[in-house]
Amino acid sequence: MAVAEGIGAEQELTGWLMDGDVTVTIRAHDPIPLGHKIALTEIAPGDSIIKYGHDIGRAIAPIGAGRHVHVHNVKTRRW
Repeated sequence: MAVAEGIGAEQELTGWLMDGDVTVTIRAHDPIPLGHKIALTEIAPGDSIIKYGHDIGRAIAPIGAGRHVHVHNVKTRRW
């Protein structure tokens, strides 16, 4: 899920998932800058990263639920 405003560590978030019309609540465990992604579930190395319904890369490290998802733990599939 991409965040619509800067998020502080340990801040509780409520979001809406268009796919399925589902409201979710999750605690951020890292600061998440505007436009960056937060993991909604545990992600294992090699798992696909989905943003707006599109596969944008794969995890290169374990990513816990509520953790920042970015270039330090995701690699694009283009390279």
